[in-house]
Amino acid sequence: MKIGIIGYGKMGKTIEEIGVQRGHEIVARITSSSTDEEWNDLNEADVCIEFTNPASALENIKYCMENGFPMVTGTTGWYDHIDKVERWQDKYKGSFFYASNFSIGMNLFWQVNRRLAEIMNNHEDYAVSIKEIHHKEKLDKPSGTAITTAEQINKAIPDLKGWKLVEDNQNADVIGIESIREGAAKGTHIVTYESDIDSIELKHEAKSRNGFALGSIMAAEFLEGQKGFFTMEDMLG
Repeated sequence: MKIGIIGYGKMGKTIEEIGVQRGHEIVARITSSSTDEEWNDLNEADVCIEFTNPASALENIKYCMENGFPMVTGTTGWYDHIDKVERWQDKYKGSFFYASNFSIGMNLFWQVNRRLAEIMNNHEDYAVSIKEIHHKEKLDKPSGTAITTAEQINKAIPDLKGWKLVEDNQNADVIGIESIREGAAKGTHIVTYESDIDSIELKHEAKSRNGFALGSIMAAEFLEGQKGFFTMEDMLG
């Protein structure tokens, strides 16, 4: 498979490394300073994998849709516009795959998170909160992964009224999300259920970018020959 990488930073380079290991060819490496000629290299790609930033993501998604490039994106922070992206996918009959986190381990974490939340719905003495830790270069707060985690809990515990970005959550009716940006942290997410007598903690910590890169390449492989709007749940069943 021929892959075009949009966003050739640390993650893009990791995607290239793992993609080559899996027998794929990288035919385009797009950065914010790429020329029109370099963008034209995407014409050779079977699929584009995009990891950039929230400000660029929508433009990149629309470009790929308009030009008929199957696309995988791991960029977060644009989800308020997801209805627009769905309309583009329908209009151009595109092939689009997005995820707030491509790590297989994180998706297993989410399966446990959903089940734990269902159990905790019957235990009102526990207040739930989330902490997420990422590197200083990550722009969106909270992370897309933390939002997905909170939305899963909200769905399982109907008495909760959404989530809120806070320093220290004291409202038992809202999931407080604490966002920390420090050093080169690859991504840590912690769900805590706290009562007066004890606490329960569910944690996922990424040790490197490899898990995210591998998951995005697996998503690109999954897209081959398909049209539609896909997520990790489609790929993992």
